[in-house]
Amino acid sequence: MVTLGVALLLAAGLLVAKICQRLHLPSVTGYILAGVFLGPSGFNVINSSSIGSDLDHFTNIALALISFGIGEHVELKKIGKYVKSVALISFCEAVGAFLLVFAAVFFTIHLTGVTVDGWQLQNYIALSLLLAAVGLATAPAATLLVVRELKASGPFTASLLAIVAIDNGLAIMIFGFVIAFVQQISGSSSDAFSLVIFHGLLSIGQSLLLGIVTGFILDLALKNLKGKSERMTGGLALLLLCSELATFLDLSSLLAGMAAGFVLVNRAERDVRLFRALNSFEPPIYVLFFTLAGTHLHIGTLEAAGILGVIYFLARISGKIIGVALGAQLAGTPKIIGRYLGLGLVPQAGVAIGLIFLISADPALVEYSTMITPVVLTGVFLSELLGPVTARFAMKQAGEAHALKEEKNKNGNGHAEGKHLLSPAGVSVPPWNWKKLSPQIPSNGVVAFGSTQGAAVAGLARFATMFSHHLRCLPLAVRVVEPGSENSPDMFRRELEEVTSMGYPLVSEVVPDSSVPSGLVAAVEYNDAKMVVLGSPLYGATDGYKNILENVAANISCPLVVVRFFGQLHTERILIPVVSLEDLQEVYPILVALDGIGEHHVKLLYLFYSEEAESVLRAKEEDLTDWLEAQSDKLDVEVKVVSTDARVNAIEKESEDIDLVVMATSRKNAIRKFFFGSLADTVVKRLQKNMLIVYMPDGHV
Repeated sequence: MVTLGVALLLAAGLLVAKICQRLHLPSVTGYILAGVFLGPSGFNVINSSSIGSDLDHFTNIALALISFGIGEHVELKKIGKYVKSVALISFCEAVGAFLLVFAAVFFTIHLTGVTVDGWQLQNYIALSLLLAAVGLATAPAATLLVVRELKASGPFTASLLAIVAIDNGLAIMIFGFVIAFVQQISGSSSDAFSLVIFHGLLSIGQSLLLGIVTGFILDLALKNLKGKSERMTGGLALLLLCSELATFLDLSSLLAGMAAGFVLVNRAERDVRLFRALNSFEPPIYVLFFTLAGTHLHIGTLEAAGILGVIYFLARISGKIIGVALGAQLAGTPKIIGRYLGLGLVPQAGVAIGLIFLISADPALVEYSTMITPVVLTGVFLSELLGPVTARFAMKQAGEAHALKEEKNKNGNGHAEGKHLLSPAGVSVPPWNWKKLSPQIPSNGVVAFGSTQGAAVAGLARFATMFSHHLRCLPLAVRVVEPGSENSPDMFRRELEEVTSMGYPLVSEVVPDSSVPSGLVAAVEYNDAKMVVLGSPLYGATDGYKNILENVAANISCPLVVVRFFGQLHTERILIPVVSLEDLQEVYPILVALDGIGEHHVKLLYLFYSEEAESVLRAKEEDLTDWLEAQSDKLDVEVKVVSTDARVNAIEKESEDIDLVVMATSRKNAIRKFFFGSLADTVVKRLQKNMLIVYMPDGHV
């Protein structure tokens, strides 16, 4: 049942998060909503009777990683000049939240006439003080996850995370003071108030000391751990030991984890490889943590808490927002800090829930638990749903949500530019500036090409002429028209202008046929074409193209080259991604043809299996170099062998400064393509470059 629970939490969390992303909401909101749907407030699939506490260890792991991650962002060199303002803002927002929650709860009780049998004025004061102390706590997890999702960085983000770290320390400390005060006024404690305060400060100091020691041990261990996997394993082991030791000693595991991260990031060496190693381990743990947290949010608490729960929630966030604004004004920080930083402090969860558990576990305070628990859980429910949204909004308004900027550039200006460069208006073929070519007469045959796209036909004519020159053929322009239709006298005007500018004559043929594929195949067979060049459809012109390509490729016996145009056509810098020697053999004649005209720089990118040893990569590089040297048509080729986990990403990276990408693809049937896919087809969809896709017939090489 536990395995099924994990599967449901992960799947539902990811699904709802993707929906939230479409709605421009943080992923963490989706995780929490998924948990609400799966929990007692929804379909009741995940509950205490079905999984009990079997998934609690995921929560402990997540909290250890979260606190450690917060510590990474409290880097003194980054926030050094903001230390005074951060301290002042932290103090003001803590005082603001405490006073406003206390006043709002106390006066709401009296205005609404809420009474408890046997309670006197000091009991209502105690209740208000306890809720005010719990209201100080902020959930670092949701804030940190939003920061990572947005790739947020800058003064605003650094200040926010530092205040979140301080916030929880203050919450734990002030809560201890309030507990001591409540016990004093209720007469249930004989300890002096000053002694209780001392014990509270001592507990915080011990938590920080444990984290500092763990940080130094981590720093020492990192120097002796090699590789990402060793760092991840060793680092996680030490962090979890720190967390469990803090729990065993009744210390704050959150403060200890933050202190460990703080020590590591502020060392002179600033070795952050452990943070990066753990980042790859965190995503499923975070999904489980937040989705599981969502299953514990009960809509029923809203009814149980009544108006007091809503007042607590509103007073808490208002106190923090007002306190931040006041602290920022006193500290003289930029207006953006005072205006929006308070919105990043809305989330509340783990620490607050832990504090109400402490209240319910104390015999002297158990009478307050029945009122405090539904009120705080109402605040947690509302803040966990709205907090990530307000935190995202704050970072966006501060101008530090770099992921949103990248997305805007990609989907806004970048997407619009890409769409334009793939459109007829964006495709352009610069004039032929190399020397004119001399055709062989009589020729050795033809290289057929055909296109109905006016913007692309000049480019097809250029490639067909270059291949014709290598094969000692003539370029043949083919147009398939409906039987009985009239032929325009300037039907081949663009093709003729391009071919003649290169020094070649143009052969043309009009094929009357109602089927474009059969017409093209008929022209190729009749003229005994040595190669066929077709143009991939430009943006918005894809209907029927796949059918044409598959039919032509299946029914001709010569090589087929498909040209995908993007922007201005250049061929000087060429990238050849291959995954086998067979791929290289298939595209090599195309490279020879291109390199025989003008100067080209050719880079061969061999995509090897991931995690291969360096010696294996170098050996493969030598094998490829030897093969190139053995060819009769020698080319000056730069050979690069890389091990990669994602082939398409590797190709994208290497093609940044490339004019033309040439790839081979096999003529797979539909079933083989469905199961094994096609690297070339995927690259065509992802890459914004001019491309040649080479289909070689079986046995041609």
